[in-house]
Amino acid sequence: MELSAFRAKWMSELQPSSGGKRSLLKTAELRRKQEIAKEEKARELFLKAVEEEQNGAVYEAIKYYKSAMQLVPDIEFRINYSRTPDPERGGSYLEDNEKDREIDDLLTYFQQHLMLEDDTMKLCEPETDTSQVHISALPLEVLMYIFRWVVSCDLDLRALEQLSLVCRGFYICARDPEIWRSACLRVWGRSCTKMLPFSSWREMFLERPRVRFDGVYISKTSYIRQGEESLDGFYRAWHQVEFYRYLRFFPDGQAMMLTTPEDPLVIVPKLRNRNSRMDSIMFGHYRLSQDTDNQTKVYVVVSKRKEEQKVSEYQRSRFCRRNPVPEAERSFHVGLQLSSGGRQRFSKLVWIHHSCHITYRSTGETVVTAFDVDKMYTPLFFARVKSYTAFSERPL
Repeated sequence: MELSAFRAKWMSELQPSSGGKRSLLKTAELRRKQEIAKEEKARELFLKAVEEEQNGAVYEAIKYYKSAMQLVPDIEFRINYSRTPDPERGGSYLEDNEKDREIDDLLTYFQQHLMLEDDTMKLCEPETDTSQVHISALPLEVLMYIFRWVVSCDLDLRALEQLSLVCRGFYICARDPEIWRSACLRVWGRSCTKMLPFSSWREMFLERPRVRFDGVYISKTSYIRQGEESLDGFYRAWHQVEFYRYLRFFPDGQAMMLTTPEDPLVIVPKLRNRNSRMDSIMFGHYRLSQDTDNQTKVYVVVSKRKEEQKVSEYQRSRFCRRNPVPEAERSFHVGLQLSSGGRQRFSKLVWIHHSCHITYRSTGETVVTAFDVDKMYTPLFFARVKSYTAFSERPL
């Protein structure tokens, strides 16, 4: 009984002490939360002051600076700037800083928000009630097939990026690795079986050097040519000659080349597809090559279509029956170095060599004529066709 009484007294003495410890812990936790809230408020005021100072409102900025330093005196040294403030850039610095801090991986962020309780993903929902079937009712496999039709075999990845802006679900579908892997295989073939050193197939397609398919590479050449002397010998005319070279690439390895004095506004719309029937246009193929000097080069071989060659030979035979011209096949071999110009990636092609190969059918002899690319050969710059849309017969 004495032992039981001692234990009861001892327990009664311990109870107030444990309650005091518990209250101390609660007080410390509350104080810590208050400090965090105070620092967050001071940080918000300081960034607001930075924004006002960028906009030229110095008086308002001083008030926000003063309020922030009253809450936390060393708030200036506690802020971790993700980038330096740019006075010429519009928008709220505070909002951008918060977005960068909260959303590091946008794809993962969207996937988490669209995941349901049963671990299934709901891509999108209709904003208003409708009696028609919404696109979200389609299975994911059907949606991905639609996305492959958008990309098409012409690799219109720009349309895919525009489609990803519709909603979060479409953004996730547009980042499907299989779509970007198929696009990489179409461009580089067996040389891109491994994704390394890139972190994703999309990054490989965007960062690895390649020719672009959503437009035309154009170069303008100008020179002055001496004309004929006048009849009285008083003056001699000089002519300024201007012409353009157009080069168009397709994902399946085909290429088109055209040299003409006509303006790009007239020619570029006619080069949207490979079924162009323009005169003097040449068709062929190309390949990409990355040498040991880490420079990507493009090698192109083009020639006129066979039916056009037959017509031209027939026309020559009408006027040259006495001195017939030997039958020959002409092809042009072009070497270009791929580089980036300005803000656009892979938008510049520098001439390396240009030659004409003439093969006589009767003897099989080939004559090669090389042109001097240092003269009258200006680099080709990429021009995107704004109205470009890949209406293809096959999906990716």
